[in-house]
Parts: sequence; structure tokens; C-alpha cells
Amino acid sequence: MDRADDAPVKMGETYVVSINALGEKGDGIARVKGFVLFVAKVQKGDYVKIKITKVLPKVGFAEVVEKLERPEKMKYATVTEEELQRPEESLPQYEDTDNFGDA
Repeated sequence: MDRADDAPVKMGETYVVSINALGEKGDGIARVKGFVLFVAKVQKGDYVKIKITKVLPKVGFAEVVEKLERPEKMKYATVTEEELQRPEESLPQYEDTDNFGDA
């Protein structure tokens, strides 16, 4: 049996989401943990903080709390200064040998 209690979101919770599409009535569509949320007064591509206002068994509704700036996409993994300065001793050490497991 589908129940709103089984939804991965609850009324009153807030999330930061990206609006990925627009529904038939013009509401924005976002997903939280795979759960579809309809958000009024947004455009496709908006990045917003939302508050859940209603939860049904298969979909939910939310309102915009704050419009946000979309963070820049990172192309490469970030390495901290500490990781760059880490001594080589912290890396695994292997013995150089010609023995390849022969008994």
C-alpha cells in the first residue's frame, strides 16, 4: 500500500535542489532521493532552497525559500594543501624483489 509516510521527504523539511524540468501546469520539477517534487514560481535550470509543503504517496509539493547561485561544476578532483604536502612515508611501501611468487 502506498502511503505518504513511506515518502523519503517530510513536510517542513528543507532541501537545496536544481529544477530539472517544468510540469504541464508550469511548476518546476525537482527530485530528492528520487522522489518527485513540484515547485511553483521557478524556471528550468533554477537552483533553489525549498521547503516541503505537502507530501502525497507518489509526489510532493514545495515552495521556494531562497534562490541560490549554482555552484561551479568541478572538472577535476580537488586536492587539499595538506594532501599535497603529505610525506611519502604515508604511502604504502613495497619491497623491490625479483621473486614473483615462485616457490
